[in-house]
Amino acid sequence: MAEALLNRLRHMSIPNLVQPSKPEDADILQEWQESGVRFAAPGGCLEQAYYAAVEKLLACIVPMSSGDPVLQEGGIYLGCWLESTGTINAELLSRLLPSVSRATYLSFAAHQREDGLLPYKLTETGPSFRQIQLVTPLARSVWNHYQLHGKDRSFLSTMYTAMTRYDEWIAQHRDTRGTGCVEAFSTFDTGHDLSPRFWHVPDTPYQNDPGAYHPDSPILPLVAPDLTANIYCQRMYLSRMAEELGESGLEWKAKAEFSLDRLFRYCYDEEDQFFYDRDRNDKFVRVQSDVLLRVMACEVGDHHLFDQLLQRYLLNTSKFFARYPFTSLAMDDPRFDPSSTYNSWGGPSNFLSLIRAPHAFEHHHRYVELTWVLNPILAALSRAKRFAQTLSPWTGEEGFTETYSPAILCLLDFVERLSGIMPVGSDQLWFTGLLPPAMDHGEEVARSTAYSRTVDGQPFELVNTSDQMVVYRKGSIHIQAPAGIRVITDRDGRLESIIGMSVRTIEGELTYQGKSLPIRIKGNEMQCFTGDGLQTVRDIGMIYPSYQ
Repeated sequence: MAEALLNRLRHMSIPNLVQPSKPEDADILQEWQESGVRFAAPGGCLEQAYYAAVEKLLACIVPMSSGDPVLQEGGIYLGCWLESTGTINAELLSRLLPSVSRATYLSFAAHQREDGLLPYKLTETGPSFRQIQLVTPLARSVWNHYQLHGKDRSFLSTMYTAMTRYDEWIAQHRDTRGTGCVEAFSTFDTGHDLSPRFWHVPDTPYQNDPGAYHPDSPILPLVAPDLTANIYCQRMYLSRMAEELGESGLEWKAKAEFSLDRLFRYCYDEEDQFFYDRDRNDKFVRVQSDVLLRVMACEVGDHHLFDQLLQRYLLNTSKFFARYPFTSLAMDDPRFDPSSTYNSWGGPSNFLSLIRAPHAFEHHHRYVELTWVLNPILAALSRAKRFAQTLSPWTGEEGFTETYSPAILCLLDFVERLSGIMPVGSDQLWFTGLLPPAMDHGEEVARSTAYSRTVDGQPFELVNTSDQMVVYRKGSIHIQAPAGIRVITDRDGRLESIIGMSVRTIEGELTYQGKSLPIRIKGNEMQCFTGDGLQTVRDIGMIYPSYQ
């Protein structure tokens, strides 16, 4: 079976599977082919959905005014948004089409206002500065792109300068109460359309001035945990950039620690173990929303805190762990509205939440728990007729709009994390040996899978069946192992470690460089290759779903 599947993968032609529709598509498809990324999945509809996603992705990559093609949000959203397209979307796209990600990042720096404010949106008519609209830290996305693609210091320097000026603008204009946190002046500052978090708050800042809030509001300005966490994380990555560019990162680290201290002082409720806005009356806005996941994706808190929040909230079926997670509002909130037929953060699952989630889980080594999110979403996407913004948390049926790049990138990203070859940082490759299970009505998603990627000119391939994973390098078998683990190598394919990716204990043998190594590994356990065998270096157990 593995040999037949591998043969099928090798004979796939991207031009035959993906039809271009505009002149720029030819160069973009050429770049895709140079990445070597191909995916085969007999049985089920996942393979067909995958190439439909690639084709729709082309529709979201267009030149803006004049210049190189950049990523756009897609659907009804004509433009590039800092909260999504310019950060997390471009971060995922960087593994597939790095030139487009690079151009997208640089377009925000190029349109920075003289006073340091970055546009919240770029459109064909130019930049817009009406609000700030922050979620994923731009500095993290830029740093990951820099690490993945040869460490271009000119690119890093340009973005570092822009983000330094932006940090100064935020500090000057979004801390009117002197808390050291970052304030929200409107609903759109966090992109939380229709969320009960912002009921009775204007959608936009006062008179469309990003530095002003409505003076007659009974609750504004809000000390916002997600905005504050964003700046904390931003500053941590700016410290790395400063050091990389030959400067001291100490000042950035001090600023970051200050932001973190103020986040917990003003926005964290010890009893609820939740992050809330604090209004102008010094009271918590007790709305439990996806703010929690946003804060965690900004690398806030230690492993112990994340484990507590997983158990109490993120994996709790009364809170956010719906049949198709994650809901944008806690399900036990009486204001919860599951409708996915319009742009809403008041209940339905949103693809932007889904693509932001993996970083939070992986930062805390919760790899198995993350698969419980990947599996139902891939099942839903494999049967979807369009790539929507929202998803019904009950049925997985697609909701509002179509050709939405976060949903497109969600499918491409989740496939790679579950069954593909994923470059990580400047020096690692992840080969993951899982298959998406038949979650819905017993319908098969993929009977087996094969994935390929070229790294530093060297072709790698991965074949996954129900019982084994086989890694090929330069066309020959390189590593064989039982299904249910992740194999981590350097960029040349040298074995470094393995991780248990299943709730069950995986047993068998791993074959590498002519040696057969016995394996017995639990979920989330990490074992490092010593040259002679595998030795456990981390074993944190698992946090199971709760039905409280």
